[in-house]
Amino acid sequence: MAYKIVIVDDELLDLQALEVFFPWSDLGFEVVGAVNSGFLALELMNEHTIDLLITDIHMPLMTGLELARKAIDKQSDLRVMFISGHQEFNYVKAALSLQASGYLLKPFDDDEVKQSLLSIRSELDKERMRREAEENYKQLIPKIQKDFWQILLEDPANPQYMHTFNEIEEQLQLCWPIQVAVLEPDDLAWKLNHYSEHEKNEWIAIFRKYTYEACQERNINYVSKIGEHRLVILLENCLSRGVDLHDMNDRIQQELPFSITGGIGEAVYCKEKLRMSFKQAAAALDHKMFAGKGKWIAYSDIPCSEKMHAEHLDIQLDTLLESVANYELVKLHDELAVLFRMTAQWSSRFTVYNFVLHIVMKLQLFLHQENEDLFKILNLELKDLDVLLRFETINDIQSWLRRNLYEISELLNQKRQNKNSRLIRDVMDHIKEHLQENLTLRQMADRFTFSPNYLGLLFKEQTGKHYSEYVIELRMDKAAELLKDPTIKVYEVADIVGYRYLPYFSRQFKKSFGMTPNEYRKQV
Repeated sequence: MAYKIVIVDDELLDLQALEVFFPWSDLGFEVVGAVNSGFLALELMNEHTIDLLITDIHMPLMTGLELARKAIDKQSDLRVMFISGHQEFNYVKAALSLQASGYLLKPFDDDEVKQSLLSIRSELDKERMRREAEENYKQLIPKIQKDFWQILLEDPANPQYMHTFNEIEEQLQLCWPIQVAVLEPDDLAWKLNHYSEHEKNEWIAIFRKYTYEACQERNINYVSKIGEHRLVILLENCLSRGVDLHDMNDRIQQELPFSITGGIGEAVYCKEKLRMSFKQAAAALDHKMFAGKGKWIAYSDIPCSEKMHAEHLDIQLDTLLESVANYELVKLHDELAVLFRMTAQWSSRFTVYNFVLHIVMKLQLFLHQENEDLFKILNLELKDLDVLLRFETINDIQSWLRRNLYEISELLNQKRQNKNSRLIRDVMDHIKEHLQENLTLRQMADRFTFSPNYLGLLFKEQTGKHYSEYVIELRMDKAAELLKDPTIKVYEVADIVGYRYLPYFSRQFKKSFGMTPNEYRKQV
């Protein structure tokens, strides 16, 4: 696109010579107007955005210097070139104080004029490229922010994500200290069991909508989806302003067929500590098996001994479910015994009851991914779980749970081969359809309701590749395919295949293909 010029000179012959006989288009310029007064030039500037003003210095009514000052006030990035006779060189000194791009001496020397204009065009080219780069970056900001919090909180060690944070931190304008909160619906596995998949998704969407609206009402600016059903919330300036999260929870729950529970981490003062607050919030949320549901649980309110206990119980529970999935009945028996020995110190039968319900719900989520229903397998309804309160000893509960886990493990074993193959196919299809998104193993495990370790092991068994290797290989193959299209810029290719930091994408591409993306593009 040609750069636009306005020429101003009160001497008509010089004005016409400049306008008509000079090869403007060859030099990349377009004359939008040639006028003999500063007033007419300013009127043209009201109608056009111009890149270069060429004006005589000495003119009646309004000098070129006065015109330049008014024009720069209108358009601060305007380039100005002055025209002057030899005897008016003092004017040129004043012109240079306005940071003029140059001046022409009368009579004009064509080569000198061309060199001056080529120099100005070079400056304009650089400025245009800078503006285009800024505009491209602004267009990327919404994409970066879309999954930014999930990336930062789940994988802060990755240098490309921390680099991205540093680049957009100024735009985010965070107010420290910050607490991270994590919110999720309770008992979806059975609370929405009688709804169709479409209706379930609608209820989850309504949950997110109400949460976003409630946060906006309380001037909470950063709310983001994380995992399959959870939302992460950043509570800015948390020590100096009080936010009634309990009231917010109550209002949201009034509109939903399920309760919601949230965990809150401790206040932190820098981005490097955000993940710590996030992990604390997630740990507090997991503590609902003891503290109850339908409320906010602060990590700082959980006794240290219970934090350790809850963490160990969840690890042990993951091991137990793994033995159920793998049809390891001896290990299942032993892990269940260990799990119940850890509960021996509990004095309240309701604490034990809540914990067993937690096991049942996790088991139901696990079976749901296998297209099985726990209550149908056991021929139970939700109200039948009250039978747990009728057992007189913890050994009775353990025996009841063991028998049912054996039955479930036997059923799963019968369908193992077909189920595993189908699961991994679904995982691979999801990866292919969402290459642009964050695809951590933990996120995928949450989506398909498995522990990350188990899903990673299953993926390796079925495909012969580690999960991360497969994702990188798929992204690099897709990138290579896109690079064959010269209309797609390299940074756009990187974004399409899920890389927000271009140098990291280039290094990964070179590692896979032995050359950079630009080198690859030149060869194909």
